[in-house]
Amino acid sequence: MKMTRFFWGLTLLGVTIAPWFYSFFLPMTRNNYVFSYPSPDLSKDSLLLFLAETEHFLLSQNHPNQRREVDGFESVIEYAKKEKLSEGSMSEIIHAIAGYFLGTPYQEGLLDQFQKETLYVSLKGFDCVLFVETVLAISQGVAVQDYSYQNLLKNIESLRYVNGNLQGYCSRLHYFSDWIEDNQNRQNVENITAKLGGISLNKTLNFMSNHRVSYPQLVDNNNYQCIVQREQKLASLPFNFIPTNQINSIYSQLKPGDIIAVATNLEGLDFTHTGFVYQNGDNTIGFIHASPIGKVTIARDLSQYIARVQNAIGIVVIRPLDPRLKNNVTPHFNNN
Repeated sequence: MKMTRFFWGLTLLGVTIAPWFYSFFLPMTRNNYVFSYPSPDLSKDSLLLFLAETEHFLLSQNHPNQRREVDGFESVIEYAKKEKLSEGSMSEIIHAIAGYFLGTPYQEGLLDQFQKETLYVSLKGFDCVLFVETVLAISQGVAVQDYSYQNLLKNIESLRYVNGNLQGYCSRLHYFSDWIEDNQNRQNVENITAKLGGISLNKTLNFMSNHRVSYPQLVDNNNYQCIVQREQKLASLPFNFIPTNQINSIYSQLKPGDIIAVATNLEGLDFTHTGFVYQNGDNTIGFIHASPIGKVTIARDLSQYIARVQNAIGIVVIRPLDPRLKNNVTPHFNNN
């Protein structure tokens, strides 16, 4: 029925179906979303309507939840435009977008619900890493004033996968140390922990391979061997962290929107939780995160929160980089 309505809509626009099928659907189809190169023959209004309807159709077909997520994304963008967030610094944009999602339910296992690795987007529920990725991806788009849903998908893929490319389950950056390093190499973020006086720790990352039964996708031996190889590559990564009892001393050097990863003493694992630095109304340093106890919430004091996390030994601080600077575009911040 949806397919019938879709092609009937094309007919109403006076578009011949066959040429559009070859020019739109076939050129660049990858990773469950489509990039289009439409013919210039349509009027501007018809073209915009066609693209909007086509995007919504494709998203609803490839990802059953995505129609709902497109609607949610449009609401976030309306908020960003109303508040003129693009005129702010990257720190201010992330701070505002993270705050927009206060109260959103915590949901775990969202990325592992499909047998085949899928570029999944959720704005109605997050685990802690999904919250960080989603807020950062939206903020990157707001900063450069690219408010399209396709840009959100591109940004999420860039953040979530090795070299920014979805190539199956093993291409996902499962260990957050890997996530930090890969995104730093591509100038999405900067790990500033060492600059803040972080201390070095030898960490062997093998939690996934040692707990294979906990990861359904590792039943596949190819996935398992690939993860083992990825873990071996991570052995050369330096691991610096700020001990819990020293977090207070770096407050003055933190910015709202800095990513916080909670380092753990659990064998084979690097981090157990993530979130953002949040500046409270009285300018104190808090922590906004998708909390496993139920929803996106704010802990009033970062240091006190970390001290209560089981097995936590401290934090790593990752600063998101402004894509406007990466693209050689000078930001015009609103200093009001």
